[in-house]
Order: sequence, then structure tokens, then C-alpha cells
Amino acid sequence: MVKSNSFATVCHFVLVASVYLFLYVPIIVLLVFSFNSEPFPAPWSKFTWQWYGELFTSSSFLWDSFFTSLVVACCATLISLTAGILLIFYAAQGGRIGKFLTLFYGNLIIPETVLAVSLLGFFTFAAIPLGLTTLILAHTLLGLGFVIPLVYARFKELDYRLTEASLVLGATPIQTFFKVTLPLLRPVLVAASLLVFVISFDDFILSYFCSGSSSQTLSLYILSMLRSEISPVVNALSALLLILSSGLVWIFFTLKTRTKIF
Repeated sequence: MVKSNSFATVCHFVLVASVYLFLYVPIIVLLVFSFNSEPFPAPWSKFTWQWYGELFTSSSFLWDSFFTSLVVACCATLISLTAGILLIFYAAQGGRIGKFLTLFYGNLIIPETVLAVSLLGFFTFAAIPLGLTTLILAHTLLGLGFVIPLVYARFKELDYRLTEASLVLGATPIQTFFKVTLPLLRPVLVAASLLVFVISFDDFILSYFCSGSSSQTLSLYILSMLRSEISPVVNALSALLLILSSGLVWIFFTLKTRTKIF
């Protein structure tokens, strides 16, 4: 029996290790070859900072695309989060939104390609020129499918006695919402905003259909680079984005530990 349990433990460890290797080995390869002096996928030659230097001295199109993705992701996150808070405020005042909640799950069920083509048809029908505005609208619609279900699910789990106590002590419904309900929802609001920001910043399909010719996100710019050749600058850019996102996650969890916001 002991040998059987040990064998099962070893098999479980091997399985988990294999999954993690499958997920993270490509990322490690990308990081390593971003310092290779030869263009990818050539064998390793020698260590160099050449591609990072070319990244920061490259054309302005790359950085324009980066800031476009950043602006779209920030705006989509802010609008989605604001809409989610307003919807929960309406629910906290006695409004019934449960039967309409299923409308927001469509973004998660419908394939993103279908959603992108539908939005493109709507923008064309409404004579809205494709550009930064349509990009923000499309990414906001995608973000609402994550923000509202998450925030509403957490809202339904709140202890209603806390709200009753606030009202009994003389607070108005608005004061109760901003002093009691909203602070209790802060963890899920932070989590939902991070999720929407990452999804919007990395999104390709909606950007491809709704950007038009006047706006170009980072994912579209990388696609245009890969069509001609696999430039090592892409490896350097991907490595920097990975380090940046890892740093943000580390800062987030450090603040979580120190300030006890969760």
C-alpha cells in the first residue's frame, strides 16, 4: 500500500511538472533567444543586447502601436468598471437586474470572431468610422462580459446585515453604498479591472476587425512584422512586456500583503 501511494505521488508530480514545462518552456526559450546574436530561429551563437537596442531605436510606428493598445486597454477597463459599479448601485437600490444578467454572458459564449464581425457590421450600418473610438467600444463590450458577472456574483454574496446596520444607524442609501458596499466589492473590482486590461491589451481579433486603417494596436503591428520575417526585435519586445506584466503582478500582491485590502 505504501509503495502504491508513493508511485501515485510520483506520477502526480511528473504530470504536474510536465504541464508546467509545456506552459513555460516556450516563454523561457523566447527570453533566452532575445539575447542571441543571430536572428531567430538560428542556433545560439553569442550573448548580445543588439535587439533591445534596435527595439528602443526602432521606428515610431512600434511605439505608436504600443501607446494605442495602452490607451484602448485603459479606456475599456475604466468604462467597463464604471458600468459595473453603476449597475451594482442600481441593484443595491432595489433594482432587479438578475433576469438581464444573462445578456452579459454572451461575450463569453459567442466566439470572438462572430462578435467582431457583428460589431463591424453594426459600425458600418451606423456609419461610424473605424478607428480609436470603435476599438474602445469593441473592447469595452468584451470587458463588460467579465466585469458585470464577476461583480454581481460577489455582490450577491455580501452580508445584507451590514447594509441594514448602516441604514439603521442613519446613513443614506448612497452613503451606505459608497461606505459599506463598494469597499466590500473592492477585491473583485481590482481583479476584474486587471483581467479586462490584460485581455484588452492582448486582444487581436477585435482589433483586426474594428481598428480600420487609422489606428493600429501592438498585436496588429507584430503581425505585420511577422509577415515579412521573424524579427528578433519581437522577442525583445515580448520579453519586456513579460517582465513588465510580472512586475505589475508582484507589486499588486505586495500591496495586497501590506495594506490588507483583501
